[in-house]
Amino acid sequence: MGALVEVDGIHVRYGDLVALRDVSLSVAEGEVVCIIGPNGAGKSTALTAIAGGVAPYAGDIRVGGVSVLGLRPEQVARLGLSLVPEGRHIFGTLTVEENLRIGGYIQGDRAAAKADMERLLALFPRLAERLRYPAGRLSGGEQQMLAVARAVMTRPRLLLVDEPSLGLAPRIIDQIYEILLDLRQRAALTLLINEQSSNRILKHADRIYVLRGGRVQLEGPAADLRDGEAIRHAYFGFGEAPVAPLDAPA
Repeated sequence: MGALVEVDGIHVRYGDLVALRDVSLSVAEGEVVCIIGPNGAGKSTALTAIAGGVAPYAGDIRVGGVSVLGLRPEQVARLGLSLVPEGRHIFGTLTVEENLRIGGYIQGDRAAAKADMERLLALFPRLAERLRYPAGRLSGGEQQMLAVARAVMTRPRLLLVDEPSLGLAPRIIDQIYEILLDLRQRAALTLLINEQSSNRILKHADRIYVLRGGRVQLEGPAADLRDGEAIRHAYFGFGEAPVAPLDAPA
């Protein structure tokens, strides 16, 4: 499988605060790749940089072998990348249907967007039942489903999902992951997912990166890391000098 996205030694700062230091990772077509790490590790910054929301001051990001540095987020989206941000960021005053239509706007084909919405509503029956509801009245789990469905409406090749389990009950988290993995098969999606916890990730990921202190501490196939010991060492930094937390977005 060829690399769909390649991140090559990027450094990202917010003012004087360095959030990412020489971070490299890759995602091949059809993979489920997960980034795990504690709060402040730089996970969200990495996804935001790939999506064009923050510009690295060093390094490169390539999609399909072509650098996307300097492109605006909407230009990156048109290359087939769609971000489901941490905290959902749905349009609360708009209905579920209106949120989904916004996702389909990028296609420029109303008939195709309508067909996509019908397929997604079959996959998300809770959303179909609440199609005319203001999105702000949905439960946290339903809002996460809507955020995922809206992103899929753009017909992405790569779905970037930031902390999908944040603030949700375990039963709902399991449902979200079932939907994401189902979408991987149905829509031929490639997935790059950020998480704090490795428990579910180890079951579903093809490869894992552990980020701490803005650096990649560990990477490898999930099958080789299932005992969890290497991940715990990389996550918590056992046997190393403490790493000062970054006062920057996670």
